[in-house]
Amino acid sequence: MARALYIHWPFCLSKCPYCDFNSHVRDSVDVAMWQRALLADMAEEAELARGEKLTSIFFGGGTPSLMPPALVESLLGEAERLWGFASDIEITLEGNPTSVEAGNYAALASAGINRVSLGLQALDDQTLHFLGRQHSSAEGLAALDVAQQHFARVNFDLIYARPGQSLADWEAELARALALGTGHLSLYQLTIEPGTRFATEVREGRFTPLDDDACADMFVLTRAMTEAAGLPAYEVSNHARPGEQSRHNLAYWHYDDYCGIGPGAHGRRAGQATVRHRKPENWLDAVDRQGHGISEVRALGSAEQASEAMLMGLRLAEGIDLAALSARFGMACDDLCDAAKLEFYTAQGLCWQAGGRIGVTSAGMVLLDALLAELVPAALVNA
Repeated sequence: MARALYIHWPFCLSKCPYCDFNSHVRDSVDVAMWQRALLADMAEEAELARGEKLTSIFFGGGTPSLMPPALVESLLGEAERLWGFASDIEITLEGNPTSVEAGNYAALASAGINRVSLGLQALDDQTLHFLGRQHSSAEGLAALDVAQQHFARVNFDLIYARPGQSLADWEAELARALALGTGHLSLYQLTIEPGTRFATEVREGRFTPLDDDACADMFVLTRAMTEAAGLPAYEVSNHARPGEQSRHNLAYWHYDDYCGIGPGAHGRRAGQATVRHRKPENWLDAVDRQGHGISEVRALGSAEQASEAMLMGLRLAEGIDLAALSARFGMACDDLCDAAKLEFYTAQGLCWQAGGRIGVTSAGMVLLDALLAELVPAALVNA
């Protein structure tokens, strides 16, 4: 059963132009009402997915660092009562590095948070303005310093491959980032997601995304620099010192079960996918009516689960154990992966095979989407 819990806090101070996450701006939030609703949603999941102690909890958003620390403490206390906590549980909270939120870090640490992930996104003010961020570069670095004082494990995000950014620009920025001393970095190429403000601006010709060749050069540089600094890539966009990988995200990539509560949260438990109502007001109404925010529970067939496990697992540097997945889903190895194409791309240096495991090499990660389409049979993906 599930050993990971995701809690979604959907509110932000403003909507970033690149963001397609389930985030909303509201003038005010009734914290007492949200506490009651989140606790009810949690109780429903615990009733259906009780059994093992939790090994990870992740507060995502939105901007969870805007949550009152007392609310975080209440949710963690109830989660521990309902499931129990593993002795080394990882409890992560996402946040933006404004001075307002940094002021909460000590209280959040006292509430039980032991890992934070900060959305720095860039280290210069001009880029932060372009990205619609609320903080300045100086404010972001100050917040990072405060976070490192209060939390044993700290990650921060940067967005690269931005319009007009040169390879030398990114090399200098990444070198600064690596010098800041965190044990984990999430480094994402700027993608233009449908429905975002950036998608509208690109369509209107207000800026042009960086071309694919330039993006690929930056990706290769990123992996080389993080490897040299002792934070190798363990997933396409995530880099960590040994032992500091995000356990919660690894639960997703390993295709483990997890519970998700709050507006728009997804979960996967006992062969079923769960989806919560996305709009905060609709989610609250559902909790009032039925005691939880679930909008859909769908049975997952073996082929769909196997396809998702393949697509997620091949994102990881550790790759996947093909025989283990075959046994897990009751499918032949050849139905999970095209053996001939795997041999071909292994010979090309884009894939690897070792001791029953298979994976994508660092060189192949540049072409990951194309390789996944080749390796995972269409019949499995479309089943």
